[in-house]
Amino acid sequence: MSEATVKSLPPRESVNEADTWDLSSLYATTQDWEADYTLAEEKLEAYAAFQGRLGESAETLAELLAFDSEMDLLLERLGYYAFLRLTEDQANGDSQALEARMQNLGARAAQAGSWIRPELLAIDSASMDAFLESECLEHYRLQLQRVLRYRPHTLGEKEEQLLAMQAEMAQASSKTFRQLHDADLKFGEVENEKGELVELGNATFSQFLISPDRNVRKTAFHQYYDQFQAHENTLAATLGGSIQKDVYYARARQHDSALAGALFPDNVPQSVYDNLIASVRNNFEPLYKYYELRRRLMGIDEIHHYDTYVPIISDLQVNRTWDQATDLVMESLTPLGSEYCEILEAGLRGRWCDRYPNAGKQSGAFSAGSYIGDPYILMNYKPEVLNDVFTLTHEAGHSMHSYYSSKTQSFEYYNYTIFVAEVASTFNEQLLSNYMMEHAQDDRERAYLINRDIDAIRGTIIRQTMFAEFEKITHEMAEQGQPLTVQSFREVYGQLLKDYFGPDFVVDDCLSLECFRIPHFYRAFYVYKYATGLSAAIALSKRVLNGGPQELSDYLAFLQGGCSKDPLDLLRDAGVDMEQPEPVDTALQQFASLVDQLETLLG
Repeated sequence: MSEATVKSLPPRESVNEADTWDLSSLYATTQDWEADYTLAEEKLEAYAAFQGRLGESAETLAELLAFDSEMDLLLERLGYYAFLRLTEDQANGDSQALEARMQNLGARAAQAGSWIRPELLAIDSASMDAFLESECLEHYRLQLQRVLRYRPHTLGEKEEQLLAMQAEMAQASSKTFRQLHDADLKFGEVENEKGELVELGNATFSQFLISPDRNVRKTAFHQYYDQFQAHENTLAATLGGSIQKDVYYARARQHDSALAGALFPDNVPQSVYDNLIASVRNNFEPLYKYYELRRRLMGIDEIHHYDTYVPIISDLQVNRTWDQATDLVMESLTPLGSEYCEILEAGLRGRWCDRYPNAGKQSGAFSAGSYIGDPYILMNYKPEVLNDVFTLTHEAGHSMHSYYSSKTQSFEYYNYTIFVAEVASTFNEQLLSNYMMEHAQDDRERAYLINRDIDAIRGTIIRQTMFAEFEKITHEMAEQGQPLTVQSFREVYGQLLKDYFGPDFVVDDCLSLECFRIPHFYRAFYVYKYATGLSAAIALSKRVLNGGPQELSDYLAFLQGGCSKDPLDLLRDAGVDMEQPEPVDTALQQFASLVDQLETLLG
């Protein structure tokens, strides 16, 4: 043990440039960014020239909307560059400064334009109806109609200005969590199954959980959560602050609840959210059956959370380089046509992606597509982790969605909602899974892939629904004046763990601390879209694979749609109706079928 070599993450400056993204599609240098930052500051003053004049004529309104779009495009470009630079190394002072300045500029821009919506909504209905018929506003008609939906939830000019002034302050809880989670928490080292000392962190925790050595998994699990327990009061305060922020803004804007306020922009009825939870809760038995089957196949007396990620057939694990992973992804996506594949392959083999972990780098993965820049992908790719290949095709789905929407739609209508974003990404996962299943060499490999599919549905539909239920419950607690404390958070989360894992699963006490380490909880009512997204993706992927040119055309039109329609309408046009329970129920029936297949293959 004393002679073991400590494996630490490399510093950012030592990472091979070819393995990093090239942000020059946004800005070639920080000096270019500075020039646009100065330009944006200067242009902010022009908002005042329009104030008090929107009711003058359709032409004046069109001029204002064109200027506002121009400003939004400039701010988006500046913001993406600053954000991406910071994710490369959260501890880099220069990058922290860029992001802080950008947040300040964004807050000032919001203040400068905070009068627009209330002034628009103050225009009497007859005048606005006449304006909407004007040719000069034809391009902005849908944009204006969407603003008019907010009439019941928009305040007066002074109140809107006050809310805009709070924007930077409102991010305090999220920023505190990010810095604590990604930079300041230190988890020490764990000896892996090879006898190597490896640094334990957010990027390597998942790697330890798939170790075939149970003692390694158990040690990493408890050592990781020891740090969250040591900081549980701070973490409870930051999470509670974020929830109170959500409740405050919902009440300020006269929504019935924080959930209603979150669903309003997508025009999604609450029944979609509630039906998701109900469907999952009505289908717990196949989940419990799977945990018992996993326990039996692993040959363990009792099953813990740290036993749920390691592949049941662990000796099929292979080591895939980045290029090999790209080969596999591209082969699986051939049903989407040559144009799709050629564009994506150039990006994955080029500089769209920031590929590997480094010290201080943001954990996890994401796609960051903007109107001007390339649709960048942050990865923390590990060659020995099969799920990282699925993560790559997942983020590639997001990026191609961004690519197609930005090439097809104008800036005002390119930025698709998160609700439909998770369809494009999990659709790609379905195609990869289907391809690998078709090319499985024997029943053992097929069982391995079935196990992965089961865990993918469990993680994306069932686990995210548990998160969604936690968000719903805790926001309702805040709305009812109940205290949000370490104890109350852990009690709520602990009960959900018991419900979702079942009576025969051993829930370690420290697992209730998991609610303090989920970044998405600081962007509340987001995670349910993973579950609805995969449900839609399962339906659409079957439609494309079993269909012909029309089905593919429908799907590609969906990718090109941006936000030119409401998300539920975009999905209906593509071939799936998410207001009905069938897509979620069908996905859960597929889960049950996969569990039965695994039991048949492995007994």
